Amino acid sequence: MSVANRLERLLEESGAAFEVIDHALAFTAQEEAAASHVPGRHWAKTVAVFVAGKPAIAVVPATRRVDVDKLCRITGTDDVQIAHEAEFQDLYPDCELGAMPPFGELYGQETFVDESLREEERIAFHAGDHRTAIEMSYGDYERLCHPVPGDIAAPLREAV
Repeated sequence: MSVANRLERLLEESGAAFEVIDHALAFTAQEEAAASHVPGRHWAKTVAVFVAGKPAIAVVPATRRVDVDKLCRITGTDDVQIAHEAEFQDLYPDCELGAMPPFGELYGQETFVDESLREEERIAFHAGDHRTAIEMSYGDYERLCHPVPGDIAAPLREAV
């Protein structure tokens, strides 16, 4: 599949500098970061969420997870839920399941990004499948995506 059609069009029309990274098949954000040779803190993990019943995207580093309570505070509602695959599989028609890029606007959704990613010079993320990533400057990402920034991440939970 490679780069999602909507993302490819946006990047080409914007004039933003970016690199396409082909890598071995990987499914988790940390596996994707490793396969792309990108530090986990630079990998922008895209998480589908519902905010007051509307689909949205939360973006956090691969080394962190979305903190629903923090996202509630940012959104001003107590109705925030992490989406299950069955709930979001049809929302990103040009992407493989779970490989959507962190650009909610491309899919009519709001995007929330963790503050820590804003500190990175460059970020990498899914390009629409589990074998392709995009790396670009965070500044260009923010310029193209217009995400709502905030403290929305928490440490990954330890396996029990």
